[in-house]
Amino acid sequence: MDLDRIDLAVVRELQTDGRLAYETLAQRVGLSRPATRARVQRLLESGAVRVVAVVHPEVRGLTASAHLSVGTDGPAEEVARRIAAMREAPFVSLIAGRHAVMAELRTEGFDALDTAIARVRALPGVAALDPLTGVRHLKDPYLLTRSPSAGELDGTDRRILAELERDGRLPFADLAERVGLSPGATRSRTLRLLDGGVVKVLALVRPEVLGLGYLCGFAVRLTGDREPVAAELAGWERVTFLSACLGRAELVGTVSAESLGAVRATLDSLRALPGVREVESWMHLELLKERYDLGTSSA
Repeated sequence: MDLDRIDLAVVRELQTDGRLAYETLAQRVGLSRPATRARVQRLLESGAVRVVAVVHPEVRGLTASAHLSVGTDGPAEEVARRIAAMREAPFVSLIAGRHAVMAELRTEGFDALDTAIARVRALPGVAALDPLTGVRHLKDPYLLTRSPSAGELDGTDRRILAELERDGRLPFADLAERVGLSPGATRSRTLRLLDGGVVKVLALVRPEVLGLGYLCGFAVRLTGDREPVAAELAGWERVTFLSACLGRAELVGTVSAESLGAVRATLDSLRALPGVREVESWMHLELLKERYDLGTSSA
């Protein structure tokens, strides 16, 4: 769908806070409350935007992760769809580069991660598998990168999280009715979960909707300390994802850009950074699965 200036302003606000009140959102984008509500509904109904609750991986016990570069001995799409059917795989993409498929796995510990990687390796059509084990997420548009600080969660907290995962903009009154609390108590609990880093409610937007239709993954090998390079890259606007890892590279990330020229320029700037020994890159051709909002659910 074509978005005008106000649509884009609405999307940007919801990317920061998906539960932003219509009154506040209207003030920020310069429309009336009814007009703002209509814009949001149109964006949601189009499928270009989804407002979801993303629960911190640690809350789900998902403490181990890996990025898999997968080579195939035939057509790649069926292999990618088999990986996407795994509940441990929140992200799967067909790519152009040395490999044919890129996937992310998240599991409850490294034993489970090793088992999930073995399952991918055993899939029909998989000819090569090169994993990068995640050490620390440094930048992510969706996932919370700091550990949660809201204390122990009880059953009511978890019911609130489950309802928000179904509808990130569910009004407090409706949420209260579903979890069996007063609206005031529900609001207080929800704000504690949000402020404590347990959950993040935000708009998931297809990159092409924002004019950022070119996604390029990269893996970086370094000559020395990882932290200076990581800190520099995390501050780049076009670097939308960055993770420290173990394996053939020390950093893995994603460039989201408005053109191939912008991708090339960003990669060249990356290669020019002190401490960078080698940069491997690949283009994302088609995202088959991106469901961080559903924990370990399958597509």
